This record gives sequence, C-alpha cells and structure tokens, in this order.
Amino acid sequence: MGIFRSSFSFLTGTVFGVYLAQNYQVPNIKKLTETAKFMAEEIEEKYRKPRKQDGDDNNSV
Repeated sequence: MGIFRSSFSFLTGTVFGVYLAQNYQVPNIKKLTETAKFMAEEIEEKYRKPRKQDGDDNNSV
C-alpha cells in the first residue's frame, strides 16, 4: 500500500507540473541559473583584490 501512496504524490506533482508548463509561461530554470552564475562571475572579477606580486611583500630585504 505504501508504494501506491508515494506514487500518487509523484504522479499528481508530475501532472500538475505538465499542466503549468503547457498553460502558463514558466521560466526555464536551467537558463536562469546559468545567467545568474555568469553575472556572479562577472561581479567577482570586477571586485576581486589584485594578487600580490613576488616583490611586493614587506619582508624582502
């Protein structure tokens, strides 16, 4: 009986998801995450601290 109960929840969710995707303009999650990742990388490169050069440390004589 447990397999039917868990299958019912899964099938209901799948049918509801298909209905939403066909009748409403649902955003593409994969494209949205790729865009967010690209924007985060751009911001990181823009505000990253410059790396130290070999001769820039104060301990060298």
